[in-house]
Amino acid sequence: MRGLIVRNTGSWYTVKTDDGRLFDCKVKGTFRLKGIRSTNPVAVGDVVSIMPSPDGQTALIDDIEDRRNYIIRKASNLSKQSHIIAANVDMAALVVTIAHPETSTTFIDRFLASAEAYRVPVLLIFNKTDLYDEAELGKMSSLVSLYRSIGYECLTCSAETGNGIDELQAVLMDKTTLLSGNSGVGKSTLLNLLVPDAEAKTAEISVAHDAGMHTTTFSEMYFLPQGGSLIDTPGIKGFGTFDMEREEVSHYFREIFTTSADCRFGNCTHTHEPGCAVLQAVAEGRIAESRFMSYLSMLEDKDENKYRGAP
Repeated sequence: MRGLIVRNTGSWYTVKTDDGRLFDCKVKGTFRLKGIRSTNPVAVGDVVSIMPSPDGQTALIDDIEDRRNYIIRKASNLSKQSHIIAANVDMAALVVTIAHPETSTTFIDRFLASAEAYRVPVLLIFNKTDLYDEAELGKMSSLVSLYRSIGYECLTCSAETGNGIDELQAVLMDKTTLLSGNSGVGKSTLLNLLVPDAEAKTAEISVAHDAGMHTTTFSEMYFLPQGGSLIDTPGIKGFGTFDMEREEVSHYFREIFTTSADCRFGNCTHTHEPGCAVLQAVAEGRIAESRFMSYLSMLEDKDENKYRGAP
């Protein structure tokens, strides 16, 4: 029986079958994914094969269809393993805030680089515009201009007032979108605005899975009224990249990769070499210093804790 994983509580997976039924599932004990060392063998968005139990109440996941793509981060507890955040997505939407709390540009850039590595387009959603003073609005405008100049789609909105929500709904229509962000950026408020019954479903799920729910891994797919779906994930404090070689990091910063074609040396690290076009572009303001510092931090340190959002 074929189905789509729509919920992951850490210990159970909920699969929606092609005929619309829901099964609480475990992963078959012998089931392993080839080539991926992960704390979770399957994720929300995966299309799987299941074997229902004789009573028809639960099922075992015994196979997974090839993924179009997936996005992972370093597991928070096992540095040599990954955690698959979602699979088969059309887009990743990162909710960020200028203040209340502040989302660091390093966190944004690490998310963008990881999405680039797995070929997942990104939408940046700048939320809480109703709370910002003049200086904060100016900073938001500068960041929007920066990321748009690199080629990333950006939207500004307020989940509280509804400003910008119509435009966001239009962008999300008919797409499977991963919704992510630091804790406190208003992701849940946005979700409840976009999916009117999400809050009720969340309360129901919390009661049903109270005994076994791990909030650090709990994620769920919600279906949008206008078509498409959102995969909601827990608030992420840090975004540790996984399995990215040092010499590959620059490939995932679009403007650095493009500029590096003019470097004197083909193996330039853009840190100290003579004739480095990237260093010259940073000095001349053609590459943002914040982006370059994010690139350097990814080169120098793999410690996820150093890339947490502002408290």
